[in-house]
Amino acid sequence: MANSWRRNQQIKIFTPKNLLLFFFTSLLLLIFLYLTSQTQIPKPIKSLKNPIFTPPIQPFNCHNSPQAYPIIASIVEGVKYPFLFSLSDFGNLPEKPHKNIQRILKGKPFRKPDISGTIQELLEKMKGQNGKNGIFIDVGANVGMASFAAAIMGFKVLAFEPVFENLQKICEGIYFNRVGDLVEVYEAAVSDHNGNITFHKLVGRLDNSAVSATGAKLAFKSNEQIEVQVKTIPLDEVIQETERVLLIKIDVQGWEYHVLKGASKLLSRKKGEAPYLIYEEDERLLQASNSSAKEIQEFLQSVGYNHCTQQGTDAHCTKTD
Repeated sequence: MANSWRRNQQIKIFTPKNLLLFFFTSLLLLIFLYLTSQTQIPKPIKSLKNPIFTPPIQPFNCHNSPQAYPIIASIVEGVKYPFLFSLSDFGNLPEKPHKNIQRILKGKPFRKPDISGTIQELLEKMKGQNGKNGIFIDVGANVGMASFAAAIMGFKVLAFEPVFENLQKICEGIYFNRVGDLVEVYEAAVSDHNGNITFHKLVGRLDNSAVSATGAKLAFKSNEQIEVQVKTIPLDEVIQETERVLLIKIDVQGWEYHVLKGASKLLSRKKGEAPYLIYEEDERLLQASNSSAKEIQEFLQSVGYNHCTQQGTDAHCTKTD
């Protein structure tokens, strides 16, 4: 009878113990839902919705470009504003792996090219100076070491590169560094005219390709070279007069004179509005393209660049008056 009486008793749901358990369970659930709502799913990297400029040619479409395989990405050493670089050039494994691959195996970052540090130092001085905000132009962008050094600081970048394999590396770098809203890249060689030109590409290298066949082979005589047709475009037809350009870097294996001539209007801007200029000045490469350092210097003086200093093989030029 005692057991029967207990079975017939009503179960008490709203006891203090049950109410306390319900309260804490509900509180935990609410905290979980709140934290879940605050976690943002990373959005895919997109190209610029509104291009920086409206040029005669369209930007290179990284989304439609086949990716280079395999990919190894690592941080670049010794820059104030760190960025990532991706590399698919493994060298002749296992006999002679690429130096950067050897560094990774030893737990070291990628070796920093001097231009990356130089670009960051210059742009840091310019950033916010007198309310200035502007654009960095990378002519002969190669694999993007200068472009990413600027973009990671928040600067808009316009990069020109005619070699498809290098464009692949730039696209990968845009993804790894999450700078799709800052970097606009063009598959073109900058020159003093619109059209097409024969470009000499070294097989097995991502650098040293050039308009001049002699210039392309100058440093790597044993490498085979192939001819490809690439678009050419002057900077003056790309850059709008209203756009402030802070810095131009030109490294085009001897074609620098033609790049500068195609930027006459841009370089003719008055002091305070004219960009800081860095260009490679290698007399052997210039002569291979039928120009000279003297010819470049005379042209720059004609547009007001009277102060140039030599830093290694690069010339740094500004307007003093």
